[in-house]
Amino acid sequence: MKNVAVIGAGTMGNGIAHTFAQNDFRVQLIDVSQQALDKGLATIESNLDRMLAKGSITAEIKDQTLANITTYTNLEEGVEYASLVVEAATEQEALKKSIFKDLDNFCPEDTILATNTSSISITSIASVTSRPDRVIGMHFMNPVPLMKLVEIISGYSTSAATFEIVKNMAEKLGKTPVSVQDYPGFVANRILIPMINEAIFTLHTGVAGVTEIDEIMKLGMAHPMGPLQLADFIGLDVCLSILNVMYQGFKDPKFAPCPLLVNMVQAGKLGVKSKEGFYDYSQTKKAEKVAARFV
Repeated sequence: MKNVAVIGAGTMGNGIAHTFAQNDFRVQLIDVSQQALDKGLATIESNLDRMLAKGSITAEIKDQTLANITTYTNLEEGVEYASLVVEAATEQEALKKSIFKDLDNFCPEDTILATNTSSISITSIASVTSRPDRVIGMHFMNPVPLMKLVEIISGYSTSAATFEIVKNMAEKLGKTPVSVQDYPGFVANRILIPMINEAIFTLHTGVAGVTEIDEIMKLGMAHPMGPLQLADFIGLDVCLSILNVMYQGFKDPKFAPCPLLVNMVQAGKLGVKSKEGFYDYSQTKKAEKVAARFV
């Protein structure tokens, strides 16, 4: 189980690739865009440099981590020898199912197919493959190299053997795997995202401003980051996608996304990655300047 393919070189994908590579796995990082791969590798190297500067790794570990990663724009070539594939593409069910259909055709029959989905049904994704017993959820937290939790989600047909293999691999990464059942949002996002949505409703109805809401949650609830700043960090489009999955899955109005969130996503205000969300990040990635419309 030393060959791991990671699909998607974005924030989660490059973090997952970094983590496996730093723990002596050979990683095939796959994306449709060479530009995305180059950006992902640059992020990994930058993060390794930060760790090196703090003394948490050596120069040898940095060099070996980078040497453990090979990039591919061709999916079939990238997964040819993979024992485990971790898909970290955009949080869209149709896209993930399309990828898993291809993986089922391209991967060796004993390859385990994992998805980093934060909310979508593992059973539904597994249904497009001929190996539902070897499909599982492996939901890492962001930033992946630092966060200890990995939600391990078994679909309806996921075998006990597959679960044990993935659980053991997570432990080899220095992570703490926690088993959860396959329901919309799983545990982490079923609790976190509705809280963020309620914070957005609180802003939308004029109860308080952006900084006031975040300050209250940081000082009063000991949260390291306020819910609106956290939403910017996660990506408002991702928050909306997760809410839609839970709303459709449970048919419960408590998961209905706030109209303000919907409007912001439609306007392309997605948070840090678009340089504007509830805060303005045009000059820095730190939430130092409140977007004018919310002052």
